[in-house]
Amino acid sequence: TQGCQGGCQTCSVYNGCLTCKPKLFIHLERDGMRQIGVCLASCPNGFYGTRSPDRNDCIKCGSECDSCFNRNFCLRCRAGSYLHKGKCMESCPDGLVPSDTKKECVPACPVDCDSCQNSDTCTRCVPGHFLLHGQCYHVCPDEFEPNNSMECIPTAHCEVGEWGEWSPCSHLGKTCGFKWGEETRTRKVLQNPSPMGSQCPQTSEKRDCYVKRRRSMPASALRTSINLPKREQLYWAFKARAFLLWDKPEPLIPAWLLPKAPGRQHASLHPTPPHPQGSLMKMCPTAPDIISYFNHLYLCVLNSSRLDDLGCQG
Repeated sequence: TQGCQGGCQTCSVYNGCLTCKPKLFIHLERDGMRQIGVCLASCPNGFYGTRSPDRNDCIKCGSECDSCFNRNFCLRCRAGSYLHKGKCMESCPDGLVPSDTKKECVPACPVDCDSCQNSDTCTRCVPGHFLLHGQCYHVCPDEFEPNNSMECIPTAHCEVGEWGEWSPCSHLGKTCGFKWGEETRTRKVLQNPSPMGSQCPQTSEKRDCYVKRRRSMPASALRTSINLPKREQLYWAFKARAFLLWDKPEPLIPAWLLPKAPGRQHASLHPTPPHPQGSLMKMCPTAPDIISYFNHLYLCVLNSSRLDDLGCQG
């Protein structure tokens, strides 16, 4: 007994422990041609413990068991076999499939699976459940939502780009002739949201703005530089507007617009109107007819507080 190590009660130099202290198991380890006894609190994998009044021994499990309760009842199987009712089997009985994670024979599909690849991987769920990564869920996890195929898919949230530039300040489609207008800007939707995703914010916005006035010639310069065809255009703008829209015999025409014809009186104030297909239409190609062009000129003059505003264009 003297000189024994590691829980031995009796020992020899050649064979190690011969008996162990109470509650310890003696385990024989092979060392070449001899066996050396060691005393352990529990038996290692591949062995099970037996107790008797005289001694407690570690007994080797069957060759197919990685660990066991006794010689006839395995707790875990070696690689390549699966546990079923204490036995290690290379293939599972009917109605069962091998589980690579549990190393056991388990029911072919989990209870919430309608079909499966194996016991760990569902391919279709029973009604009321949704498939995600081979598992069936009664409610999809966070950041996932169900689709029409009874699957959980990632929730998509709206994504928008940067704001674009503000549009030119305008009022009723015109960029001059008014004091106040409105300008807008927009941004694009980069990703549309899914039904349960966060919805898109506003993609367009407006704000009030001050309409810039176009720089034009001073009134005095405009009066002296306007040529006769231009005078006639403005004259007939007033004339046509008055007769066609107001049904008045004579419009109020600024004196400086009246054509000058020495030796003629009232009749000289009525020059021949330009023909719609003549040079006037070439000067105003956007007007559909001569009256529209006259109307534009008239409104531009009428709405101007100063003659400087005659530089306004639609």
